[in-house]
Amino acid sequence: MMDQPLDLDAVRAFVRIAELGSFTHAAEAMGATQGAVSLKLKRLEKRLGCRLFERTPRYVQLSPRGAAFLDPARELLGVHDRALASLVRERQRIAIGISDHVAGPELPALIARMNAQDPQLAIEIRIGSSDDLLQRFDRREFDTVIVRLQARRSDGEFLTEEQFGWFASPSWQQRADEPLPIATMAEPCGVRALAGQLLDAAGVPWTEIFVGGGVTAVAAAVTAGLGVAALSPRMVPFGAVDVGPRLRLPTLPRLPIFLHTRIRDGRPRDALAALSAAFRSAARG
Repeated sequence: MMDQPLDLDAVRAFVRIAELGSFTHAAEAMGATQGAVSLKLKRLEKRLGCRLFERTPRYVQLSPRGAAFLDPARELLGVHDRALASLVRERQRIAIGISDHVAGPELPALIARMNAQDPQLAIEIRIGSSDDLLQRFDRREFDTVIVRLQARRSDGEFLTEEQFGWFASPSWQQRADEPLPIATMAEPCGVRALAGQLLDAAGVPWTEIFVGGGVTAVAAAVTAGLGVAALSPRMVPFGAVDVGPRLRLPTLPRLPIFLHTRIRDGRPRDALAALSAAFRSAARG
């Protein structure tokens, strides 16, 4: 039985499940159904003669044998992919734009998963505002963009959505009889515009205390105690707290994230599917 070669598709399914912690997300990354991925894993476990995951209705976790098999499985897939890539003369490239309000601390891990899907794919990533990225996408400067909000567009693929909050440093206190100091990104920024509209509608006096060129700069202003910022929990600096309920600020809605792409098939699409599935997993946390 051990003389039979391993099914590489099944090994790839095992690695995807282990990386994403979910049969559903692994199926999305592989462009397959959850049932097909489950069947691949079942056949692999039968071939190896052991359980690779401990599964309950609430979680998926590597078994001791599965944890031991993970690195060799990745190495096996890497050797296979490099062998195929050696026959490809021209390196393919994909240019991706990601909204600053979307590209969180998980971005390095997401890029790594994309590279693992296709090590020979040249990946170009630019960070910017959603509006600017969509305009550049329409000018064909990007193959794909992942953006927050969907104003006047209906051609994107919904990825996920996130709840936003009003975050500040734990030591920050609003001064009596002064407008709410807001740290925000420069225009155009959909989150900035939405936050201002909600504050105005609720009759909350506010003023811009800090304008940053990116979410990292806004988070730094929050850490410095300058004021309050509308951010998703993924983006907040360590220790920041949601002061919205205490200050009775208007509730920020769940904001959607969309993917726009002209890539429909081939190796770049496979890598993009892996990125999308991994991002869904990260955003759902």
